[in-house]
Amino acid sequence: MTKTHLRLYRGYETELDDADELGTPSPDVRVRLGDLLPLVSMAQKMNFIWLKDFLDDEVCVTQDLHEVLQSFRSSRPAS
Repeated sequence: MTKTHLRLYRGYETELDDADELGTPSPDVRVRLGDLLPLVSMAQKMNFIWLKDFLDDEVCVTQDLHEVLQSFRSSRPAS
């Protein structure tokens, strides 16, 4: 009887290490808000479909920006 030698594919494990349980890659690029906002705004105005792929992605912001955004959200009149 011949022994079967199994080989492991390690590429998938590496991909899992860099992603959460939903398969979303962990962020590794820092971008200035001033560079990001015009691009996102233009993509939204021009209704680029690819933008919808990222709507559930989280963005890390500083505590002071978060407080300003929360204040803006609560003081803004409803549309």
